[in-house]
Amino acid sequence: MNWKDRLSLYEKLMRLDKPIGILLLAWPTLWALWLSSAGHPDPIILWVFALGLVLMRSAGCVINDYADRDFDPHVARTRDRPLAAGKVSPREALLLAGALSLLALLLILPLHNRLLLELAVVAAFLAASYPFTKRFLAIPQAYLGIAFGFGIPMAYAAHIEFVPHIAWWLLAANIFWAIAYDTEYAMVDRADDLKIGIKTSAITFGRYDVTGVMIAYAITLGLLAWIGRQLHLHWPFYAGLAIAAGIASYHYSLIRNRDPARCFKAFLHNNWFGGAIFAGIVASNWF
Repeated sequence: MNWKDRLSLYEKLMRLDKPIGILLLAWPTLWALWLSSAGHPDPIILWVFALGLVLMRSAGCVINDYADRDFDPHVARTRDRPLAAGKVSPREALLLAGALSLLALLLILPLHNRLLLELAVVAAFLAASYPFTKRFLAIPQAYLGIAFGFGIPMAYAAHIEFVPHIAWWLLAANIFWAIAYDTEYAMVDRADDLKIGIKTSAITFGRYDVTGVMIAYAITLGLLAWIGRQLHLHWPFYAGLAIAAGIASYHYSLIRNRDPARCFKAFLHNNWFGGAIFAGIVASNWF
């Protein structure tokens, strides 16, 4: 195998060909970068976070495939992934994940922010440990929400060098959002996950899966509305929440019959949910 083919396999292993994960990781981080800087994020910090989240999402995907290397060959949607198909060795995957994580940590060093570095180590642990939670947590999507939202306290640490209580409430909102969108994702693979013994919220919620998704969306929007009130955000923020609520309602129409293809479409469509909230935050700061 030549080096171009090898790089192509690594690209697929890091899911660079499927950017939805980067976007779902980026939106809560961008929310926090704008809120923690009153709408004027430091350009250097913004670039460090942008590069860091791509690196950490890529590392997380590699670790996820390493953790699921014995399960993925039995799932139709994942059996052709490089590690599951035997095209990349477990050792290669671990070395790649380690290199990506190290690069992400090195990005932070020039900022000379000890709290940010400490939080980055925690974020790396969360990203590395999440894939293994599917073996014992009834709702591993909640853990995913912490891992995908840990850019929130990091953004506050980067801009103001401490993490106020509002950042943790913002992280809580992201946890419920992750439960919503990743349950939609888990509904796609529910039959296969039941066969191989992986735990997901779609299995835990059972016949209340659609209800669980919509409740999670409602809590997310409720927490964000409360945060907006605490921070005295202006009407465009609430307009963004209203648009996000409309998007969540559209997702209900997609998932209510539990058709796997439509559930996956709802999952992908969460990019617009996160983007609507971010647009509301940005527009609010214009006032």
